[in-house]
Amino acid sequence: MNEEYETRLFCNTAEEWQALGVEQLRLSTVDLTGVPTQEYLQKGVKFALKHQKLGNSVYVHCKAGRSRSATMVAAYLIQVHKWSPQEAKEHIKKIRPQILIRRGQFEALEQFHSWVCRESPVEGGG
Repeated sequence: MNEEYETRLFCNTAEEWQALGVEQLRLSTVDLTGVPTQEYLQKGVKFALKHQKLGNSVYVHCKAGRSRSATMVAAYLIQVHKWSPQEAKEHIKKIRPQILIRRGQFEALEQFHSWVCRESPVEGGG
């Protein structure tokens, strides 16, 4: 979820990670006020689900691990558990109380939740 400049000096390059057997998905999102696009939320969740099926761990991160990464993790929880954005946020907050999902990010999660509900309607629903 980092912007390219945030990782340029102090992180392995994509090629270095690949040589170590680590697959990356970089979804550049502006720090502090950035809101991941719906496309990025869908790509990130799809990436996590793919690796979950393979038995791999996925490390979702941004600079401070408070907003951008928390938004992506919330999208994953919405997809997997069909939770509301508020339920996903509260679950993450129990584990990582310092998260700060801002208004625009929360609105993106609401849009993502609507998309998830349209894609996989609840059985027996009206």
